[in-house]
Amino acid sequence: MSEDMKVIVFQIKDKEYAIPVDKVSGIEKLLHITRVPKAVTFVKGVINLRGVITPIIDLRIRFGFEEVEYDESTRIIVVFLDDMEVGLIVDSANDVLDIPVESIEPQPEVVGHLASEYISGVVKIEKRLLVLINLEKALSLEMTENMLRDG
Repeated sequence: MSEDMKVIVFQIKDKEYAIPVDKVSGIEKLLHITRVPKAVTFVKGVINLRGVITPIIDLRIRFGFEEVEYDESTRIIVVFLDDMEVGLIVDSANDVLDIPVESIEPQPEVVGHLASEYISGVVKIEKRLLVLINLEKALSLEMTENMLRDG
């Protein structure tokens, strides 16, 4: 019997990305974000999410794409990383899918603009190509610790 991995599929620009469901604590509509002085550009600020101050990262900017206006489909995917919650702003959250683990291929040498170190693999499902994000690397611990430091 093949093992499946459940993922949340989200969109940035014209590509679909996926992260494991077990790292996600929720998907929220855009909430009011309080700016943090001297934060790096992709850190939009913090939100108060059910009493927890949660840093918010715009994945579009983190991955080097141009910034766009947020709209009705913009979502914040809240993920757990090293005992910390972080909100990821994405263009839209599309699906929850089960993907067979054996269908995950290593990332191609060139994945367009996205730095390959943020990618853990790619999956082809029917006519879709999903890019699996390595959250630990995309939100490296060092970066997370420095995110809210106002130095």
